[in-house]
Amino acid sequence: MLEITPLRPEDPPKIAKAFTDIGWDKPETQYVRYLAEQTAGDRPVLVARVDGVFAGYLTVVWVPQYEPFREAGIPEIQDFNVLPQYRRRGLGTALMDAAEALIATRSKTAGIGVGLYPDYGPAQRLYVLRGYLPDGRGIAWNGMNVTPMQEVMVDDDLALYFTRDLGGS
Repeated sequence: MLEITPLRPEDPPKIAKAFTDIGWDKPETQYVRYLAEQTAGDRPVLVARVDGVFAGYLTVVWVPQYEPFREAGIPEIQDFNVLPQYRRRGLGTALMDAAEALIATRSKTAGIGVGLYPDYGPAQRLYVLRGYLPDGRGIAWNGMNVTPMQEVMVDDDLALYFTRDLGGS
């Protein structure tokens, strides 16, 4: 059974271990920080569990680092991860549905950035299939738009940003 809940105080070590077990560097301190940000009302964290076992999560940042979103008041879905063994089972869609419903309580637009190297291919396709469109500002690195001839690192901070009209407020 799939369950999506806010991040709980007991979650950080379990989430960090799940990622360590697959060779990903996502330290427990990251989730402790997320829990503090969630408690402060700055970053809701939605956690997916299957039969009570951690399977994935995403966060919503109300005031994102990406300047065009921040200036326009567009909340951003960030750090969206589903463990490989739970992919292609609807968890990502369920997490996105929950995040968009949460965002719709404050904004008529949702934003999301996606990395540009092959590991992000499935996410790129998912966002387009969900109706996200590029924001038209080109690529950004570390939240700032890249200018022609500028050299940047191809890493997780190099992204193309998308928005989706959620209607409502």
